[in-house]
Amino acid sequence: MALKFAVNNSLSAITSLPSGISGGALNLISTQTASGSATIEFTSGIDSTYDSYVFKFINIHPQTYQARFGFQADTGSNTNYNQTMTTTWFYAYHTEAGTGGSLGYFGDADQAQGTSFQNITWSLDNSNDDNVSGYLQLFNPSSTTFVKHFISNTQFNYGVSGDATENVRCAGYFNTTNAINKIQFKMSSGNIDDGIIKMYGVS
Repeated sequence: MALKFAVNNSLSAITSLPSGISGGALNLISTQTASGSATIEFTSGIDSTYDSYVFKFINIHPQTYQARFGFQADTGSNTNYNQTMTTTWFYAYHTEAGTGGSLGYFGDADQAQGTSFQNITWSLDNSNDDNVSGYLQLFNPSSTTFVKHFISNTQFNYGVSGDATENVRCAGYFNTTNAINKIQFKMSSGNIDDGIIKMYGVS
């Protein structure tokens, strides 16, 4: 079988992809900015237009010390935000002093057919410069055949047992075949003092 190679000249001549090829582009749908907000909700724009949706968190600042940032979803005209989910949760952290660090699974943060808000951070600092950034990706929320998978990755500064950087990976699925069309974000206590959440559709 002959091998075909692309050369620089041929690549530079490409100005657009053929219509049958997906470029995996992020298409901004909406942006919400917190300002002492109890919740941030996305109640429109989550539909069958895209197979995947990404929510990007930019400098989310908690009002309350040791609050945790989380989310839930809902279907149809429901606004209870209590969909059943099963999740997994692990973390890595390293102190500013370089004297401690850890990597591990944390069973206290996961859910097994739970309906609570899923925390996607651990306890956050609320000093003026403290914040969390990251993303949540939701797959095929409009399916009426399959459960709805999601993956999140958050990065924040953790100060409950000494200043440290912490990275949390959470994943799971909403155990429903109903179409999900709403997402709500909130802190476990207090308001979202500041920060931006952007919702993108993935084409």
